[in-house]
Amino acid sequence: MWDYTEEVMEHYRNPKNVGKIDNADAIGEAGSLTCGDALKIYLKIDNGIVTDAKFQTFGCGSAVASSSVLTEMVIGKSLEDVKKITNKEIAEKLGGLPPEKMHCSVMGHEALENALSNYFHEDVAPSTKDKMICTCFSVTEKQIINAIKENGLKTLDEVTNYTKAGGACGHCKESIQGILNKYYHINQKEEKAALTTTQKILKVNNIIENQISPELRKDNGDIELVDIDGDKIYVKLRGSCSGCKNSTITLKNFVEATLRATLGDEIEVIEV
Repeated sequence: MWDYTEEVMEHYRNPKNVGKIDNADAIGEAGSLTCGDALKIYLKIDNGIVTDAKFQTFGCGSAVASSSVLTEMVIGKSLEDVKKITNKEIAEKLGGLPPEKMHCSVMGHEALENALSNYFHEDVAPSTKDKMICTCFSVTEKQIINAIKENGLKTLDEVTNYTKAGGACGHCKESIQGILNKYYHINQKEEKAALTTTQKILKVNNIIENQISPELRKDNGDIELVDIDGDKIYVKLRGSCSGCKNSTITLKNFVEATLRATLGDEIEVIEV
């Protein structure tokens, strides 16, 4: 059972601004009934100020609470201030959300962005170039990258918690990990400068503990750093990973790829 704050429970039990504005100046939508969560937000705007906001949602208690608090956050604010609202702020206003429910605050933010885009007559249709990654929950590559960028997501589990991508059949998990690897390869080039041996050991251990081990442990496996010699990283596989016929694939396609994303393409992982 998840641990909800008093603020979440209050907005769930007594949601504010539920309903529809018939003559709304802006309407935004996010999510999908087929995915389990859907939100529609209505805004009334006068001279650049949001004077009223209502919502209709289908989803869990966290979705209701996130939608409710979002309407309170936007009423009385200028459009310029509304544009600055982030999903983090929605969650913070609720006193926090369980990691597995952060996608509810993201859905609220996406609905708000959609409403503003409609109000300013911006093109909100999905681009044909925006690759669909998770077909189960209709999550695109752009949405995943935005979630990674705005929330500092580092692991596959975090991406799933914030976007739901990978939370059903799991077929897209490899693609999601590839997006993570590519993102941090592009955005952390400055960190790939020459490191001292101690710095490299600390960085490798951090990546193993926070990004690699959690995934291997799901299948009762694990990994241990043994030594580092220049760009060669020596590791030992543990548990079910040890002696597995797919261990070479795991080392190259997951462990080595994850380490290369931060430390550079010259990194080579060797099992001992």
